[in-house]
Amino acid sequence: MADYEWLTPIREMVGRQYGRIIAWDEVNPAMVRQWCEIMGVDNPLYTDADYAKRSEFGELVAPPSMLQSWCEAGFYRDSYAPGSTEDNPYTVLKLIEAQGYPSVVAVNSELTFERYVKMGEKLYYTTRFDAISEEKVTALGTGFFVTLVMTYFSMNGAGTDGCDEQVGELLFRVFKFKPANPVTPKTTADDGIAKIKRPKPGISDDTRFFWEGCEQGELRIQHCQACDKLQHPPAPVCMHCHSFELDYHIASGKGSLYSFVVMHYPEVPPFEYPNPIGLVELEEGIRMPVGLIGVTKDQLQIGMALEVCFETFDEELTLPQFKPVASPIAPAQA
Repeated sequence: MADYEWLTPIREMVGRQYGRIIAWDEVNPAMVRQWCEIMGVDNPLYTDADYAKRSEFGELVAPPSMLQSWCEAGFYRDSYAPGSTEDNPYTVLKLIEAQGYPSVVAVNSELTFERYVKMGEKLYYTTRFDAISEEKVTALGTGFFVTLVMTYFSMNGAGTDGCDEQVGELLFRVFKFKPANPVTPKTTADDGIAKIKRPKPGISDDTRFFWEGCEQGELRIQHCQACDKLQHPPAPVCMHCHSFELDYHIASGKGSLYSFVVMHYPEVPPFEYPNPIGLVELEEGIRMPVGLIGVTKDQLQIGMALEVCFETFDEELTLPQFKPVASPIAPAQA
């Protein structure tokens, strides 16, 4: 592949080390417990203090795969803990993008661990720009593989580099590329402004029945003929008995609001904001993440009765949405 003059300063950046990103909080039992609950991890070494005390560690430790989560930014963009560097290791991606490579996809994320981390430890990581490939041609497009390596450390009481101990490492590789088949946004006849469409779902042989049902106004839930249980999202096999004998059941479309979030930022077109997203528990017992309509964020209540409706977007994509069940009209008083 051809080389470019603009690549020279970028290649000279290879090996550059960026400063610390410091964890907001010490490793603590509350975050470990919540992570284990969400991930379905039931190892008592992480949550049972009595069990952990009898182990080789003598105390609770954190799951190794939590390593990356300890040093994540806060809720707001780039809200890193005090003392963290302001240098941005992703600057290299901006430099490549400026040369006409707008798209990016993550291709590798490899965590390695030196040891378990214990409660009360304060972590940080540093980043090294490790490598940039020659220009490559792939099915996605033409571009460059960029590799960053984040090294995680445990700080001692004084916080000096000489005594800080490496506890793990994350290799993160992305592909920055020009799309092979770029999509040209359609424009409206009135003003020529590009119209951004709703993203389409990935449809496979396992999920096609669901989307075909939406087009027909049916909420189809995958059903196992072997154990007579329902599951969602659809899968190649039954999650309960591992049977391949699957068909579908047409749900009533009624349920209740089990949980919800209201998206405010970042605002991504063509969605409207605030954008309420609900986890609905259907009458049939399974739960489904859906868009909520016909209700404001102040009206949302856990347990409220909902019913499905189907909306078609961009004249080609039909989605199940849920709205509050209309209250019955009281009879007129004589």
